[in-house]
Amino acid sequence: MKVKSVRVTKFRNILDSSQVNIENNVTCLVGKNESGKTAFLHALYRLKPARGNVSFVVHEEYPAWLEKKDRQRGINLEDISPIKIEFEFVDNELKSIVDRFGKGSLKSNKITVKRNYSNITIFSFDTDESMAIKHLVKNIKVPSNFKSDLKKIDSFEELNTFVHTLNEKQEEESSQFAKSIDGAIKDILGGHDFQEALKQELQKIVPRFFYFSQYSKLPYSVNIKEILEASVDNLSESDLTARSLLNMAGAAEEYLLNPDYERRKRELENVANALTDDVLTYWSQNTELRVQPDITLKTLKTPQGHQAVIDELKIRIWDNRHFLSLPFDQHSTGFQWFFSFLAAFSEFEYSDDPLVILLDEPALGLHAKAQADFLRFIRERLAPKCQVIYTTHSPFMVQPDHLEEVRLVEDRGREDGAKVTEDIMTIDPDTLFPLQGALGYDMAQHLFITPNNLVVEGTSDFTYLIVISDYLKGKKGRTYIDDRWSVVPVGGADLIPTFVALLGNHLEVTVIVDSQKKGHQKLSNLADQGYLAEQRIITIGEILNRKYADLEDLFQIEDYLNLYNKSFKTNLTSEDIKGTDPIVNRISRKLSITRFDHGRPADFLLRHRDEILSTLHGATIDNFEKLFIRINSTLNI
Repeated sequence: MKVKSVRVTKFRNILDSSQVNIENNVTCLVGKNESGKTAFLHALYRLKPARGNVSFVVHEEYPAWLEKKDRQRGINLEDISPIKIEFEFVDNELKSIVDRFGKGSLKSNKITVKRNYSNITIFSFDTDESMAIKHLVKNIKVPSNFKSDLKKIDSFEELNTFVHTLNEKQEEESSQFAKSIDGAIKDILGGHDFQEALKQELQKIVPRFFYFSQYSKLPYSVNIKEILEASVDNLSESDLTARSLLNMAGAAEEYLLNPDYERRKRELENVANALTDDVLTYWSQNTELRVQPDITLKTLKTPQGHQAVIDELKIRIWDNRHFLSLPFDQHSTGFQWFFSFLAAFSEFEYSDDPLVILLDEPALGLHAKAQADFLRFIRERLAPKCQVIYTTHSPFMVQPDHLEEVRLVEDRGREDGAKVTEDIMTIDPDTLFPLQGALGYDMAQHLFITPNNLVVEGTSDFTYLIVISDYLKGKKGRTYIDDRWSVVPVGGADLIPTFVALLGNHLEVTVIVDSQKKGHQKLSNLADQGYLAEQRIITIGEILNRKYADLEDLFQIEDYLNLYNKSFKTNLTSEDIKGTDPIVNRISRKLSITRFDHGRPADFLLRHRDEILSTLHGATIDNFEKLFIRINSTLNI
């Protein structure tokens, strides 16, 4: 199953997160410290924990400023559900449902699961018992005189009544038929009613949630027997990670505690090799590290005055660059976090059970380059197997080419609580800073790595060009923006001349501008001065053969209005916007406004590209392709 959306209610500083859509692969929660990011993950974790025994506790997690008031209002706080998740079936997951209850018995491929403060899990799903009845009787030989009666039965309650009626007839044929049906009912329902039996089957395929934070790091020394024999409910996050590492080494008596030194040492080396290989694949900071786990004997005095010997697993890291080894806990906090996560994840990596990974501020102690390594680890190692939801306030943990995966978290005080949103227009500047930093860093990197820079006015132009170019790239025979280009939004038409003046002598620059915009004369002057070739100034008007045109005019009117209406929740039609001037001007004139945020329709396209791109008119695609051809023609000027 995939998590499709999440809603957190009355949990810590979250009163109502509103519905939060979750991406199929990776979702990134960005926000300041104490904004509610961790609370959001903790609520998710408690739906179905992958390890440990965590539950909802009213006096610890219900919003403190509301607990007394809500009780006085007569609200039963135990009935409040802090977490509600909508899941969607994927691949062949419905097979077990179909095999047991029949095709169509579950009417939708989506279900909703929530858990309340009493820690009762509640399932919501649409069913059709009549389809389950048909499935039940299809393998039973039905006497002809009962066929018409069975066709009228739509529920198991009616079916049980029918069986009771058959038994009352005290006829051999009726009794045998009743026995067959009764046996089939028991096979399908297992002694439960239909809803409960279906819930139990669904419970098997609802994913578990694996939460990992800085408190989950491995200790340097581990008491093997104590950790393996303890109940998981009594272990800390750190101990649970140690247990995962011990389980990776196999059965204790056979390997870790085996009196045969050679057998014990060989298994430790196998574990070391596996972990070292994993670490070095995604750890570029020092490629000469090697994991060195070892088992030592520690003597303790018992309360009775006797001596006891316990086996301890100790982890050291050999550094071949400096020819020394250090205890695990004396390495950088970033390395400890990364290594610990690999050890903890080893328990689940090769399991067939569905899993959702929750990472709380991952890689926070890592250098910017190492954070990029960890993002690659998420993409290449984790996301193909599990959905990943992680929190961050680091610009280096936000990927500018995957901004559609970002959800912003902001604490709006006691009245509204923490909110999780995709809408950047409602968020304070401090929350937005990691996104701005990520974009700025990405732009700086591209400017000085690639010699060919395509300068556009703003981020909406950037979005339209990149999304539609990527779409055409997948179409055989269509022209897209050449991979040698780096598309750079500079923040407005007025800034383009300054940008060209600063960098035009050092880099190859082509400029796209809306027709008849202020600053064109400055660009022409810069061309005369040799900062860029005149042919490198591309206006949208020349592409559309019109005097006045903005980049949005590359869209057919119906296509752009579709984006506008869906992003602003309006219902404008082509009949509403008259004129031949740019479409953005016509919309503003119709609504009697000076201007509107051009970024919102672009943002909608970015987040719903699969839905929108396939509906675009051929003329829209042709217009963008003409622009791409013109752009690519300037590569060799």
